[in-house]
Formats: sequence, structure tokens, C-alpha cells
Amino acid sequence: LSKNIFDSFLSGEEENGIITKNIKNEINGNWISAPNSIHEARLKAKAKRRLRKTSSRDSGRGDSFSENGDPSRGTNGTVPPTSPKSKLLDRKSRAGKGRGLPKKGGAGGKGVWGPPGEVYDLEEVDVKDPNYDEAQENCVYETVVPPLEEGAFEKTLTPIVQEYFEHGDTNEVAELLGELNLGSMSSGVPMLAVSLALEAKASHRELTSRLLTDLCGRVLSRSDVESSFDKLLRELPDLVLDTPGAPQLVGQFIARAVKDQILSKSYLDGYKGRVDCVHARAALDRAAVLLKMGMGGLRIDNLWGTGGGQRPVTQLVREMTLLLKEYLLSGDNKEAERCLRELEVPHFHHEFVYEAIVMVLESKGEKTFKMVLQLLKFLWVSSIITVDQMRRGYERVYMDIAEINIDVPRAYFILEQFVDKSFSAGFICEKLRDLCPSRGRKRFVSEGDGGRFKLESY
Repeated sequence: LSKNIFDSFLSGEEENGIITKNIKNEINGNWISAPNSIHEARLKAKAKRRLRKTSSRDSGRGDSFSENGDPSRGTNGTVPPTSPKSKLLDRKSRAGKGRGLPKKGGAGGKGVWGPPGEVYDLEEVDVKDPNYDEAQENCVYETVVPPLEEGAFEKTLTPIVQEYFEHGDTNEVAELLGELNLGSMSSGVPMLAVSLALEAKASHRELTSRLLTDLCGRVLSRSDVESSFDKLLRELPDLVLDTPGAPQLVGQFIARAVKDQILSKSYLDGYKGRVDCVHARAALDRAAVLLKMGMGGLRIDNLWGTGGGQRPVTQLVREMTLLLKEYLLSGDNKEAERCLRELEVPHFHHEFVYEAIVMVLESKGEKTFKMVLQLLKFLWVSSIITVDQMRRGYERVYMDIAEINIDVPRAYFILEQFVDKSFSAGFICEKLRDLCPSRGRKRFVSEGDGGRFKLESY
């Protein structure tokens, strides 16, 4: 028994020998029969490592080695795939497909709707689709514009009308209004336009009358225009607070609308004897008077006049000349200022200065001299005529003085006096005064004038 126990326990050297022998007989998972085959086992392990490094395209067709180290193949001559154990840490594709091109032909990825250049056609309806509805085949889809709310009506249309006062294109306004769903509020368009024009210039009122004429039939109806003027007449007491002359202006708008045939001729007859408001009665009376004058030859279509930028130059010169003649008769500086403002040609005020000085040169007496000097100073102080316009007016007279002198022999002398007085009044500079042309005076000593100047000689 003791012998058997002793035999069962090996010494440390024997045990180590056995373990070392086992380690030597197994290299890289391959058991070898003899120490001479260690070199062969290392070659087999190296070949297996090469298999693991092959590409995904060749991974499924790579050679595998049998236990003897010979490459094994399938029955059809193809190489069977390697064992799952060797591919455990391989992250490449095992399918053996693809040529290295982008996934899905470049149509994959986040935020991509398809490959470049792809055109999507209309998708045919699948009758077998569970969500298929037969009624959808004959549907017509249209863009629906929601009706404009009453609170947003004024905020939306006010910029359109104000911009129209700048460009004057009625077609653009009609297109913008056509894109809005005005509904029952279409009658508010003429009232809003007229209300804005009451506080604007005469040229803007003319543009408003043209706008109402062009919109009637396209965006507005005659009933919309009539209801709009009815509301204007009812709200005249409030409009007078901001525009004292609102009754007369509304009456002129009504007369112009009747002349343009967007209001019926019987519109005024419907208010006879039924108006209690003083302002509304004044507006209707103004319209009736203008229509009667139109029958007598008054051009109501030119009621508001034409804007300065749209008038011909000859007409502007004629109106400035009439303005100066009226001023010489009345002597009212403020009235002359108002008339010059209404012409709306601040860029053409140099013509007014030119005509005023020429009128002084052609006049006989000191009255015209003093009144024109006073008017130019008044317009200078009130900033109606700017520095540039005043300078250009004087320079134009300097250039034309030689021709003026042919008809007015004393033109040089009168011009020098007027320029000196203008400089003393302070509305021209010293440089402009020094530019005034002068002409040498002749002496007639032989006639015994004592060396005095004879002003009548040139």
C-alpha cells in the first residue's frame, strides 16, 4: 500500500518534466508527434495568420489548412470558408460582395433623399393598398388663401398704398390685392386710400383717383366704391379733426369718381334732403358744383393737377411766371410760398429764381425790384429755396445776361445793383456776388457831362 502511495506521487522533477514535454508537443494549438516537426508547426501557424489578414472579398474563398498542413478545397474545387474561430475578431464583411463603392450608390446617409440626378415621377396609386381611397383619384388640389382678418386689414393695406404713392403703378397694386382674400372687406380699400390721400399732397390725391378707376372692375365693384364713399361721408366729423378741409376734398373725390364712371350719376340724388351732417352736406354740395362746372367746360379729370415730376418743363415755366405776376399784384408772400409748394418741384426752384431776376431786369421802376428781393429773402428764410437752387438761378442769369442785354440795355447795371442788395440781405454768398459779370461804361466828355456816366447808353 505504501509502495502504491509512493508511486502515485511523483517528484517535482518528474512532474516538471512531464509538463515541459506536453508544452513542447503543442505549439499554437497544433499537436506535434516529434520534436523534429516544430518547424512545420510554425509554418502552419504563420499561414493561418495570413488567412486572417486577407480582404473581405477573399476571406470566404481563402485557403484553409487541414490538420496535416495541406490546403483543403471543396468538392467543386472551391475553397471552403475558414472556421468561425479564426474569424472571431475579424470586422470585415464575410459576404464576399461589393467593389468598394459607396453604400447604396451614394444615396444612403442622414438627410439624403436619393442619388444625385434622380428625378422622382408621380407615384402611381396602388389599388391593393389598404389605405387606397377611390374618391382621391379625381381630386383637384388648389392653394387656399385664408380670408384677411379685420384687425390685419389696415396693417396689410397701408404699406401697399403708401408704396403706390412712390411708384404710381396701379397694376402692381392690383396684383398684390388679388393675392389677398379680401372677402367682404373689399369695400374698405377705397376708403383707406382716400383717407391716406387726404393727408398727402395733391399729386397723391390724383394717384388715388387713378387707382380707384383702375381697380374698379378688376378687384373692386361699383357697389364696393359706393359703400366706401357712404362710409366716408358718415365719418367726416372724425376726419375733419385731422384734416380741416376734408369735406371739400371728399366732394372732389366724389365728383372725380362720377366723371370716371365708377360712381353712378344718381349717387348724389340719393342724398338729397336726407343729410343731417353739416360736413357731409358740404362735401355733397362741393361735388354737385364741380359736376355742373364740368358740364360748362371744366376738366374734372385734371381736378387735382399733375405732379411736378410728370409735368412738362414748358408748363412749369408758365405756372411760375403766372405765380410771380400774381405776387406782384397781391404782395402776399405766404400765398406765393403755398403756390410754390403745390408745384412739388423742389429740384426746379432755380427756374423760379431765374424768372424772378429776369422779371426785375425787364421791369420799369423800383417796385418790382423791391418786391422780388423781399420774396426771395422770404423763401430763403423759410427754406423753400435751398442754397444750391438759389446759386444755380443766379448763375443762369450770369450766363444769359449778354442775350438779355440786347433787349434790355440797362441789364448789366440793374443786375449789379440787384446782386449787391441780395448779398446785403444775406441770401447769397460773397463768392456768388463776385461772379457777377460787369461791362465797362463809356464817358461822353465832349458833350460836357463832367465825366458822369450815361446809363442809357448801353
